[in-house]
Amino acid sequence: MFTGIIEEVGTIKSIKKGEKSAQLRIQGDVIFQDLHLGDSVAVNGVCLTVTGFENHIFTADVMHETLSRSSLSDLKNGKPVNLERAMPANGRFGGHIVSGHIDGIGKIITIEKDDNAIWYTIDTSPSVIKYIVEKGSIAIDGISLTVAKVSKNNFSVSIIPHTARFTTLNQKTIGDIVNLENDVVGKYIEKFLNQQPETKAESSITKEFLIKFGF
Repeated sequence: MFTGIIEEVGTIKSIKKGEKSAQLRIQGDVIFQDLHLGDSVAVNGVCLTVTGFENHIFTADVMHETLSRSSLSDLKNGKPVNLERAMPANGRFGGHIVSGHIDGIGKIITIEKDDNAIWYTIDTSPSVIKYIVEKGSIAIDGISLTVAKVSKNNFSVSIIPHTARFTTLNQKTIGDIVNLENDVVGKYIEKFLNQQPETKAESSITKEFLIKFGF
C-alpha cells in the first residue's frame, strides 16, 4: 500500500523492451536509504517490484498488462518519474489509500495559474470518471490529490507550488498522458451494492409430506 506522498523524482536510465514487456532501470536517491530486493516501489503511481539495484539505480520488470493500462509504455530515457516506497506498518499516513494499480489514463487538457495555485484539468474515460467525486481523492501519476471539480468527461485539481515543485507535475504540458487511480473505497462500495442475493433452493418439505409422516 502507498499513500500518494511522493518521496522523490527519479530518472529513467534505460528501457529494455521485450515483445510485450519491458525492463526499467531507474535512478533515485532518497528511496535507497532503505531499499531491499523484492520491495514495492510506485513509479508514476504504478506498483513495481525491485528485481535488482546498485549505485542508486534499481531495476523493475513491467508486464504486458501494466504497459497496456498505464503510461509507462510512453517512457523514454531521461524522463523524470515520481517514486514512492510502500508504506511501512509504523509509517505516517499522509495522503490516502493508494494501491499502485492503475484504473486508467487521462490527458491534460488545460493548465492554468490561479495566484499561488495551479489548476490541471484532465480528460478521461467514463469508466474512471464514474468513481470521481468532488472533494474526493484521486492519484495522478501516484500523487495523492483532492478533486476540485468534476464534469461528464473531465475533472480538475488545484495544487500548491510545493506539490508541483517536488513532483513531475511542474514538467507536464497540455496533451501529456497521466496515470489515474481512483479511491479504492468507491469501487468496493459499488461491488457490494451490485452483488445479487443468493437464490435460495426450493424446499422439498410440503404440508402433505409433514401430514404423511405424522407431523
